[in-house]
Amino acid sequence: MSGFGGFVLRRGIGTVITLLAISVIVYVVFFVTPGNVAQITCGPRCSPEQVHQVAQQLRLDDPLYLRYWHFLQGILVGQDYSTGTSVEHCSAPCLGLSYQGDQQVTQLILAKLPVSLSLVFGAMVLWLILGVGTGVLSAWRRGRFTERLLTGITLAGVATPVFVIGLVLMIVVCGQLQLLPFPQYVALTDDPEQWAWNLLLPWLSLALIEAAAFARLTRASMLETLAEDHIRTFRAYGVGERSIIGRHALRGAFAPIIALNANNVGSAVGGAVLTETLFGLPGIGQELVHAVNVVDLPVVVGMVLVVGFFVVIANAVADVLYAVADRRVVLV
Repeated sequence: MSGFGGFVLRRGIGTVITLLAISVIVYVVFFVTPGNVAQITCGPRCSPEQVHQVAQQLRLDDPLYLRYWHFLQGILVGQDYSTGTSVEHCSAPCLGLSYQGDQQVTQLILAKLPVSLSLVFGAMVLWLILGVGTGVLSAWRRGRFTERLLTGITLAGVATPVFVIGLVLMIVVCGQLQLLPFPQYVALTDDPEQWAWNLLLPWLSLALIEAAAFARLTRASMLETLAEDHIRTFRAYGVGERSIIGRHALRGAFAPIIALNANNVGSAVGGAVLTETLFGLPGIGQELVHAVNVVDLPVVVGMVLVVGFFVVIANAVADVLYAVADRRVVLV
């Protein structure tokens, strides 16, 4: 197939292959390790009988390729787990069973995922508005005081850790000015207004850091686009500067912005640990830290797979949007 349809199909096939490769790497890293894999998987508080049961469920006596196939089969079609007194079915996609909390990892992740997605996508809207807007204004006012001021603010944003921004915002906005309550997560389905109101500070904390990177990238892309021949042609024909910026130069600078945004969204789903911990948000990042502390290996593996899934899917979507935004991209 050729054209845009073929391009999307090839990217889809590549995405599936990449996801399979990630599953192989994750399995080898976590389950083909020195030491007692069953003991590590079950946790330090498991009895010898429980460790033996886990070893049977992991099929540690089978060849490595059969063990991986059983692991992959559980993700694709589900599998059964023996709890000692009964058999529990784990529906696909089954990421295993948490032996610390006696809960399916998939259910645990699904319970935490809305919190992380609420944080990431709300912050994404803000960092795109702030970052792209700052970058465009900085490129437009190049060589003037406005550009120098915005460049200084951007550098400060890049150098400041997210927990510092979060603490300052809580102290000033919630403590001294009392403009907002201290954040406490409320589900979107329960109360949309309180959901947004309580997430405003976490959104700002995460967005201000990311917006600085977007501002620098947008400024550089805009300056490069503004120096191209077709932009000089528009100016020669008397096209207004605002029209050149908004209709022509900004579109040409969109491609790298899309790529950076996709990468940030994918990684931020599991990487916003500091933001979730600082504001007490019960998301995936905070749960991953807890799983590492209590050595809950199935939860750690499941979280890593989910984060990898979001990173790969986000970058696949970015490839398609990249081609839509920039017609100069060769569809291969």
